[in-house]
Amino acid sequence: MTTMQTRTLGRTGLTVAVLGFGCGGVGGLMVRGDPADQERTVARAVELGVNYFDTAPQYGDGESERNIGRVLAKLKPKAFIGTKIRLAPEQKTDIAGAIRAGMEASLRRLGRDHVDLFQLHNPITHDGTGGTLTTRMVLDQVVPAFETLRRQGKTRFLGITAIGDADALHAVIDSASFDTAQVAYNMLNLNPLAARLHASGMGTIGIRVLAGGALSGEARRHPIASPPPEPIDSGPDYAADLVRAQRFRPLIAAAGATTLAEVAVRFAIGDAAMSTTLIGIATSEQFEVAAAAAAKGRLPDPVLAQLRALWNGMHA
Repeated sequence: MTTMQTRTLGRTGLTVAVLGFGCGGVGGLMVRGDPADQERTVARAVELGVNYFDTAPQYGDGESERNIGRVLAKLKPKAFIGTKIRLAPEQKTDIAGAIRAGMEASLRRLGRDHVDLFQLHNPITHDGTGGTLTTRMVLDQVVPAFETLRRQGKTRFLGITAIGDADALHAVIDSASFDTAQVAYNMLNLNPLAARLHASGMGTIGIRVLAGGALSGEARRHPIASPPPEPIDSGPDYAADLVRAQRFRPLIAAAGATTLAEVAVRFAIGDAAMSTTLIGIATSEQFEVAAAAAAKGRLPDPVLAQLRALWNGMHA
């Protein structure tokens, strides 16, 4: 198998493979997997050209950071790593202090002195209630704290997770304060924000390529995967996403694919607005399926037209 196509991660200038390695809890490999399986799968990913690994403290209460840190320290690949901070409601009284402490804790778990990308994981909204932040909180408090970490050499680049109220997100994007954004993008969610992020010069990192598993085409989940997650900007619940995903089954034959998951991966990586797309996995076999799909490249134009017709029919 040939190595993967690469793209530039926006204004970071980093060259990344179109398929990134998600270390989250939905797939579960880097949270609950066997250490030997973790090392073998990461090594295989590196062999095929994957060079961005994405984690967060919330994934397994730090286990994901510890595990990917251990594996990368052993393998020593030329790779980039990103982690995140999600501020709890009670931390809003000292945002700078919480960010500083969060970074130090992540670096300890990762066994590193810096990360390539540090990302705000909170939704950005108009009212900033609960675990969300307002635009002003982000620009006036988060950005200066992140920039301090960058000056200290603890991160090279800054990112957000682009979830929340559209106008609030647009204001943060237009500020040019961040280098990258993660955006939910899949066949159930043709998110127009992806194109806006790309046009702004931000590196665009696709998440939920399989809609938390709904676009795998199978209701059964692997034993180490998480329970069905809450959807992100797709259906009202996971069960509804599973039902809607079945409507795309005609695309399998049309694309010359073998599974719905292959179609979903090829759709996500085929959009030039996406710098890289994270795949979350439970097993090395699932990674091989995703890698093979990425190697096939984008879906043919007639298949994309059929996909959009099906999507429009669901939203008519």
